[in-house]
Amino acid sequence: MNKYEALMERKNEIMIKSVGIDFSKYETGALAFDYEAMMRDTGYSLSDIMKIQREVGVGNTPLLELKNITALARKVSKTGKAARIFIKDESCNPSGSFKDRRASVSVYDAKQRGYKGVASATSGNYGAAVASQAAMQGLKCIIVQECYDSKKVGQPEILEKGRKCEGLGAEVLQLTVGPELFYTYLNVLEETGFYNASLYSSYGIAGVETLGYEIATQCREKFGKDPEVVIATHAGGGNVTGTARGLIKAGATSTKLVGASVNLEGLHMASDKDFNRKSFTTGHTGFGIPFMVWPDRSDVPRSAARPLRYLDRYVTVAQGQVFYMTELLAQLEGLERGPAGNTSLAAAFVIAQEMEDDEIIVIQETEYTGAGKHILPQLTFAKNNGIEILKGDPKTEVPGKNIVLPESPAMLQIDDKDLNGYRKSLIKNSIKKLDSNTVDILDVDFLCEETKLSKVEVIDILSSHGIFVK
Repeated sequence: MNKYEALMERKNEIMIKSVGIDFSKYETGALAFDYEAMMRDTGYSLSDIMKIQREVGVGNTPLLELKNITALARKVSKTGKAARIFIKDESCNPSGSFKDRRASVSVYDAKQRGYKGVASATSGNYGAAVASQAAMQGLKCIIVQECYDSKKVGQPEILEKGRKCEGLGAEVLQLTVGPELFYTYLNVLEETGFYNASLYSSYGIAGVETLGYEIATQCREKFGKDPEVVIATHAGGGNVTGTARGLIKAGATSTKLVGASVNLEGLHMASDKDFNRKSFTTGHTGFGIPFMVWPDRSDVPRSAARPLRYLDRYVTVAQGQVFYMTELLAQLEGLERGPAGNTSLAAAFVIAQEMEDDEIIVIQETEYTGAGKHILPQLTFAKNNGIEILKGDPKTEVPGKNIVLPESPAMLQIDDKDLNGYRKSLIKNSIKKLDSNTVDILDVDFLCEETKLSKVEVIDILSSHGIFVK
């Protein structure tokens, strides 16, 4: 057995030791596991987490109305109506994104358990959040970042995030795209004994619950009601999951949760050829769809990010529309923000036009912007990589070939995705681990929770794959 194989054989052991959770105790069936018990066993209540975050300057971010963008949506709307559009300005957090909420709980937990440092595998804002929180808690920090193609060319946005992690005191290991990321990360965890501040642990997701809770309470204080719609940019699923759980804990059960991703259909995220032909490093379908239909593909044995439990709708937008909306936000509202939250904003501009004037739609996050995140370096980099930059109809955009900037705000559009199709895919992926062609009713109940489908629907899907209930 070579070194790679030996390390991979120990991966579950390394992961469990590094995050301090025995995931096996939540296994309750052939497929089922007790998700809610895993979430409760963080040991931190919502009020505990609010206190933890308050002490490090995380949370209680403002809810801002985009009056000029709302007016524009009404101007181009076919009905002349559009909901009031608000943003939760998460750029006000210490490292500049909502991911401070995730990192605050994980890093606090690491400190309480006596770990000397924390580590995370991420090329995004989360790395900066972990580095920031580690600095506050006096812990060491290592970030493992996938940032180059085989020619050592890196995207400006990823390099920007790496610089921010280093600026906040982290050691950053920069890798080329491919399978070495997970192997390197396992090595780091085993050699250092650091805490795995995973994006997908129950601690990280619990930290995002305060975001959904704040949205509900702020809307009630300001308007005497819950928002009709909350839109969350969707990648690995933690944003959607934590926000939804917070809304539910606040009692905002009638609020519809919409996930939004940038359409990168046809581009493979682990492809050296495709790596620099995409202009978005998060919030896109290359992460959004795979993690939706198989959440446990993450770096912990059981991911706490399970978006299909919560999503009411899932839409995609073209890359050019997000760039367009980023510029619109800056020039109409005086708010210069990074691209992730503007994915949801581009979707909200369209969805608001389906709604009434007195209804409220909330984009639940913004992020900081910086040199590599700005529109011009991203578009220049795309152009240098052979991507054609055009003005026209967003329908004509082909990821990896062109970026089409809408000629007018009336041309912004969304593509509704088939959630039921993804639910079926999740069930199909789940049954791959079965040793037989039968499951218990407990497993059926679990799949109902995972997919928001009825027992009859789940049993029908299982039987279509030759799986039967005992």
